[in-house]
Amino acid sequence: MFEIYDILFINLKSERRRAVLEKKILVVEDEMAISNLIKIHLEMANYKCIQAFDGMSALDIIQTCDLDLVILDVMIPQIDGFSLIEKIKVFKIPVIFLTAKNSVMDKVTGLRLEAEDYITKPFEAIELLARIEVVFRRFGKEEDFLKFKNILVCLKDRLVKKDNTTVELTLKEFELLVLMIKNKNMALSRDQILERVWGYEYFGETRTVDTHIQKIRKKLDLFDNIKTVFKVGYRLED
Repeated sequence: MFEIYDILFINLKSERRRAVLEKKILVVEDEMAISNLIKIHLEMANYKCIQAFDGMSALDIIQTCDLDLVILDVMIPQIDGFSLIEKIKVFKIPVIFLTAKNSVMDKVTGLRLEAEDYITKPFEAIELLARIEVVFRRFGKEEDFLKFKNILVCLKDRLVKKDNTTVELTLKEFELLVLMIKNKNMALSRDQILERVWGYEYFGETRTVDTHIQKIRKKLDLFDNIKTVFKVGYRLED
C-alpha cells in the first residue's frame, strides 16, 4: 500500500502534488516589518506568500488570483479588514484575522463575519502556522505527505519511511517529527513542543521532550539535523 504513496510523491509533476506545493496565502498587513516576518515564516513552511499593504490592493489580488487563504489585518488603509471580508465572501476563500484589535467585541465581530479564526498581536509564528494547518484541514487542503531529505511521512496512515524502509515510531514520536518538519529551520522551545504534541493539560517535566528527541535522532539518523538550541529547545535544519 505504501509503495503507491511513494510513487505519488516521487511524481512531482502530478497536479495534486503541485497544488499542495503551491498553496497561495495572501497577507494583508500595512506594517511592512510584520508582513515581511510573516512572509518569511510562511515560505519556510513551504507556502507561497503574496503581500498587500492596503485593502484596495488586497481586493484587486483576491479578484485576480487563485488563493487558498487570506491572513487579514483589521486596521488597514483604504478598505478596513471588516469591510474587506464582506466584499470577498463571494470568492469562498478562508480568512484568518491577525490584528492588534483584541477586545471581545472585535473578536465576535470578526467571527460573525465568517472568518475562520481571529489571532491577536503579538503572536508566535508557531501558533500562526498551527492555526493555518487547522484551517486547511477544515477545507480539505492539508497535505497528505511530508518529506525531509530521505524521510517520507504519510500523515493519513501515520507511516514513516527512510530510504524506502518503514521506521516504527510511537504516536508521540510521530507527532513530534511532523511538528519539526512543518517548522523546519525554526527554533521550538520545549514548552511549545509540549503544548503542540502533549497538549496544554500536560503537567510532566520538559525532560520528556529531550528523551523523545533522542529517540527520533537515533531511529532516523538525524543527529546532524536536529540541533539543540541552548536554553531554548530544538531546531530541525536542512
